[in-house]
Amino acid sequence: MAKRVGVDKWMFFITLLLVVAGLAMVFSASAVVAQARYHSPYTFVGKQAIWALAGVFAMLVLMRIDISSYNSPRFIYAALCFTTLLLVAVFFFPDSHNTHRWIRFGSFFTFQPSEIAKPVLVLFLAWFLQYRLDAMRDWRNTLLRAAIVPVVFMLLVVKQPDLGTALVLGGVTAMMLILAGMEWRYLLGGIAIALPPLLGLLFLVPWRRQRMLAFMHPGIDPQGAGFHITQSLIAVGTGGFAGRGYMEGMQKLFYLPEASTDFIFANIGEELGFIGAMAIVLLFVIFAVRGLRAAFRSRDPFARMVAFGLTVTILLQAFFNISVVLSLVPTKGIPLPLISSGGTSLFCTLSSIGVLLSITRKTE
Repeated sequence: MAKRVGVDKWMFFITLLLVVAGLAMVFSASAVVAQARYHSPYTFVGKQAIWALAGVFAMLVLMRIDISSYNSPRFIYAALCFTTLLLVAVFFFPDSHNTHRWIRFGSFFTFQPSEIAKPVLVLFLAWFLQYRLDAMRDWRNTLLRAAIVPVVFMLLVVKQPDLGTALVLGGVTAMMLILAGMEWRYLLGGIAIALPPLLGLLFLVPWRRQRMLAFMHPGIDPQGAGFHITQSLIAVGTGGFAGRGYMEGMQKLFYLPEASTDFIFANIGEELGFIGAMAIVLLFVIFAVRGLRAAFRSRDPFARMVAFGLTVTILLQAFFNISVVLSLVPTKGIPLPLISSGGTSLFCTLSSIGVLLSITRKTE
């Protein structure tokens, strides 16, 4: 029988440590650019710090709310409707860099609805599947119905366009279905169905095709499509074992694009070296162990799948981000959770961890 205990202290303090490390690295990566653009080196880190405080507050509140509070049709349907409306609403706001990913209120507040879609998708799948664990072979009434919401979310996110986040949503969906007992043949069938449109998105869209070619042949266009990954690898390579030193990185000085967001791990590698980069990876590994521990020790199917889904969501993003920086996968715009500059990502990740921490209050 489950008993109430304190929250997982390892997970709690690792989360805070990653947030503090993120603020330090965001300042290092953005100070010079912020000074040049906004005449203050604290512009980006200041906004990030405000979101961090709001996120930590949300985490502290949510970790005290029992997980059963989310396990109701009224909450799930309301969350789905609200998230879908936000994902549609982005197309009515002015685009930024030819994308519709943000809801903007003036120049001071922006919000990215696709970040909300991640935890909402996890909650929906956990709620829907908890009563169908013995019917996972019923592809029509279980698997097909479970896939409707993920597919709608993914299509809206791809339309923004944000293929990286759509892949994260797809990966989380697949792994939660496998946890619920879906047979591998259905997973392989789903991949076979999704593969042709995915290849079309990668190779028929000109700018994505250039990224794919740059990934396969980075040196073919180092000043064009291969610029991001070339500068990233230079940053990581010059960091060596111990790094150049905090604030001493060179690639962030208008060479490495998105040094405080998508490629912040490259700046970590340059300034803190292999030691610093592996320290960040180790923190995520420990976080993974504690998150999966919470999932598999929970006897409540809903709590187990929520804990698993939220942990996997964070880990998949970390995996994709670090892999992009090291040129292990093609370039995708996915932030490093808790580290990269980006208020919506930080707030939603900390809120998700708050829910995850609430689950750790109950153990066998």
